[in-house]
Amino acid sequence: MTAFLISLAVIFVAELGDKSQLMAMTFATRFRALPVLIGITAATAIVHLASVALGAALGAALPTGPISIIAGIAFLGFALWTLRGDELDDAERDKARMATGSAILAVGGAFFLAELGDKTMLATVTLAADHGGLAGLTGVWLGSTVGMVAADALAIVVGQMLGRRLPERVIKYGAAAGFAIFGVLLLIEGITA
Repeated sequence: MTAFLISLAVIFVAELGDKSQLMAMTFATRFRALPVLIGITAATAIVHLASVALGAALGAALPTGPISIIAGIAFLGFALWTLRGDELDDAERDKARMATGSAILAVGGAFFLAELGDKTMLATVTLAADHGGLAGLTGVWLGSTVGMVAADALAIVVGQMLGRRLPERVIKYGAAAGFAIFGVLLLIEGITA
């Protein structure tokens, strides 16, 4: 239980203001909250399970340079994809909003890439290295996953509120700019690592 509580608190705080929390807010302006939360939860659970396994086996961090470069390129692709989405007509737009499967995959894929080599992943690796044994490792995995999902759920609520008040054009350009900025920052991080 100690590993769970420590991991929950550390990851919740680490996630506040993180790029993936801002991504959650952005996705929540474009998709319904439940598919966004499902995508985040699935990606987080997978990445943090891998982090715990890595922390338990090696006790060391992954090289973040190449992972950041790949994630940066993906984010630039998400920016272009967001801009291209404006050409949908009303019927297609309604279908996209209702198609939770594609939203879950888009959000899950983006979060999976964003979290590889991110500070919350590295924090989870470190926590796992410090809390050995099955109970400790399970606590780290569950606590880090719940902490991150809780922080991102806050961002989803804010994103949903903004989505109701902002024109779709502002949301589209803002989301594309956000993805492009994250992409450039990840590329710089990967190149300088």
